[in-house]
Amino acid sequence: MAAVSPSRVAQAGGTVLGPAGPSSRMMAWKLTDPRLATSRADLLGARLSGTMYSAKECLRVRWMHPIAGGPMPSGDEIRDVQRATWAGLSAGWEKWDSVIMDQLGPVGTAIIERLDIADDQQHLDIAAGTGEPGLTVARLAPRGHVVLTDLAAEMLDIATRRANAQGITNFETKVCSADDLPFGDAAFDSISVRFGYMFFPDVAKATAEFARVLKPGGRLCSSVWVKPEENPWTTIAMQAIATEAVLAPPDPDGPNMFRCAAPGYVSALYEAAGLRDVAEWNVDVELVTRSPAQYWEMISEHVSLAVAALQLVDEPARERIAKAVIAKVSTYEEDGKVRIPGVARCIVGTK
Repeated sequence: MAAVSPSRVAQAGGTVLGPAGPSSRMMAWKLTDPRLATSRADLLGARLSGTMYSAKECLRVRWMHPIAGGPMPSGDEIRDVQRATWAGLSAGWEKWDSVIMDQLGPVGTAIIERLDIADDQQHLDIAAGTGEPGLTVARLAPRGHVVLTDLAAEMLDIATRRANAQGITNFETKVCSADDLPFGDAAFDSISVRFGYMFFPDVAKATAEFARVLKPGGRLCSSVWVKPEENPWTTIAMQAIATEAVLAPPDPDGPNMFRCAAPGYVSALYEAAGLRDVAEWNVDVELVTRSPAQYWEMISEHVSLAVAALQLVDEPARERIAKAVIAKVSTYEEDGKVRIPGVARCIVGTK
């Protein structure tokens, strides 16, 4: 099989595509040179390591911005890419677990406060990743049970290790898609979806599934990121990368980090699925690192778009990007810590 270097991908009209951040669940290269195309059946996932990519590997993720006249991808193909991407990012998420948990902790707390957790709660955590807020719910419901779901088994393996370290036993994990849940009707008292909504191939279908498995009177609470300019913790790095690599904007209607940023976007999905008493509010977050250099190390190891883009530039370009990021992040340094703000939106509804 012929191999294509990152530089050739760029020369062929390829652009690095995809969302960034803890909830970032995709990366892609757009190919416009038909000579690099193979069968659509080769869309199986994206590699996050190495410096050489086969034509098939590059084409696997072309659904993000399909080649003109090409077939649109199926939901299964999108999920296959997401699954492979998150499997590849799992090690970075485990390495930076404590920093990520501190950053996203206020959002998890806000979600849990609206779910009215009882000590025998039956709870479902969608797109659970490394386990939060589901594991916190499990601690609050000692006579209850929590099911953690995710597309990537590797992420749920981390959640299991975290649970074991905390002595949490009233939980289980399930690899499944949010829009095809393997549970009966009215099975759960509550559902949480922390930073998963924007990556579902079919957000309306997923919301209908959540409503189906929720008990009458049960609550669904989710979180999404608001607009990019209010989240410099991720945009600083991506703006620097954009000076060295061509970054195309993601499809506004397809999976991407800021897909659900508009006020009322998720609320409308809730209401269409029959939920009532829908409310939304913003939650401030803060990414805290020991130094600007640590910020860059973290972002470049666990943010999907950054990981993908950095593989398509040479070492001098990576060094220039790192220097620019560190200089910008230094403006957020105070009292020996770097504190970069962000804003999330939480949405709650009742069945």
